[in-house]
Amino acid sequence: MKEHNSDGYDHVLKYTGVFGGVQGLVILIGLVRNKVMALLIGAGGMGLSSLLTSVQTFASQCTNLGIAFGAVPRLSELYEQGDSQRLDHFIAVVRLWCALAAVGGLLFCVLLSHFVDHVTFSWGNHTMHYSALGLSVAMLAVTGGETAILKSTRRLGALARIQIYAALFSVLVSIPFYYFLGHSGVLPVIVLMALGSMVATVAYSYRFHPLRLQLNRELLREGSGMVKLGVAFVVAAAVGSAAEVLVRAFLNVEGGLDVVGLYNAGYMITVTYGGMVFSAMESDYFPRLSAVNHDVLKTNETVNKQMEVSLLLLSPMLVALLTALPILIPLLFSGEFMAIVGMTQVAVLALYFKVLTLPVAYITLARGRSLAFLLLESAYFLAFVALMVVGYRCCGIYGTGLAIVAVHVVDYLMINAFAYWQYSYRCTTSVVRYGAVQLTVGVAAYLVSCAAEGWLYWTTEAALTMVSTAYSVYVLRQKTHLWEALRLKVQNLKSNSASKKL
Repeated sequence: MKEHNSDGYDHVLKYTGVFGGVQGLVILIGLVRNKVMALLIGAGGMGLSSLLTSVQTFASQCTNLGIAFGAVPRLSELYEQGDSQRLDHFIAVVRLWCALAAVGGLLFCVLLSHFVDHVTFSWGNHTMHYSALGLSVAMLAVTGGETAILKSTRRLGALARIQIYAALFSVLVSIPFYYFLGHSGVLPVIVLMALGSMVATVAYSYRFHPLRLQLNRELLREGSGMVKLGVAFVVAAAVGSAAEVLVRAFLNVEGGLDVVGLYNAGYMITVTYGGMVFSAMESDYFPRLSAVNHDVLKTNETVNKQMEVSLLLLSPMLVALLTALPILIPLLFSGEFMAIVGMTQVAVLALYFKVLTLPVAYITLARGRSLAFLLLESAYFLAFVALMVVGYRCCGIYGTGLAIVAVHVVDYLMINAFAYWQYSYRCTTSVVRYGAVQLTVGVAAYLVSCAAEGWLYWTTEAALTMVSTAYSVYVLRQKTHLWEALRLKVQNLKSNSASKKL
């Protein structure tokens, strides 16, 4: 049942690259879709789509019980143990809870549709629009559960294909509906996108694990731990959303809507870029970590391997991003946004600390420590708000970039100290060495961006990008070759041992 050598450097490198590439492709397809929307339905249509999508997201977060995340640890453990009977039984538990969440999501939208219409619109009656959104919320609940099953059973190729199919389907559906129906096509597109994603996910999941939906109290009771962790994840996301709202409200009061717009653009560039590598964490790394969460040595090995590969893959891209921001920002937005170049360049440094934090942070989730996860996330967002206030008041929009770096340093220290104390996590000397080298190159690139201009800027930054790239390639080649040699050696030892017994 288990995938061969699923914890080797070659596996980590392969799927970090695969999901990073898929995420990049999905972002590119999203840009194309946004362009089509802008041309066919204009700013008003895009505003309507944004409004309905935000309500859909809110309703989904309120009703999906976090099953897409909370189910992964238990499913991964059962998969790792190779017990197909117990795995199929717990899959039935997950599907039952997802069905209940789907019904809950549909009812939530129907019951609150009149109230939401009253709050969001000052004209017309849009109650049926919000009621119809319940269909998409219900389908998202089903999709989330089946996605958790695919992640936990290492159907990584299927997950990558589903993401690509869903993104392409969104474009193919959008064009005719927006062209022929205009603003009236917004709601059908949202519902059809949810349907397309659900159908693709269910088709793969049911192929590997046929549907055996059951209904009894025992199954509900068995899913309580999964729901407890999932709800903690949802609450943490809600705390994060509240923190973002507070920061934007503060910036609006202190500096106005223009400042909020600048901050949003800079934050989006930084977070979206890093997400291309971090997307592999949830799809591949978290299920692998959950499968070995009770073994301290294997947990440490899994965390450190993921950290090494992610750091070595991301670092050259960060130097390249930092270098290219003076060109990218006016290209992606307009010359008006050149004011955030300094803010985004310093904020890029935060991603070095994020890549050293995120793999460790997942240990708490893999252990099912829902309260600890919630408290750590809440502490992070409290620090985020406080440092944003201090940063902006001291240094304006540039200070928000400094605050992003500072809060990631605080998060790194907090998460690693907690894991050291609670889970006996120990960072390897390799991680420290690679981190020190790549962070030094990143800081050097940032200092050059502050001090140099013209040809000196571009040649020096290009040289630093090549240094970072060469170092990563050299280390990754060593790691993958060494791991393959060790694997072959173990196989030979097993073969020799078997021969002696015969």
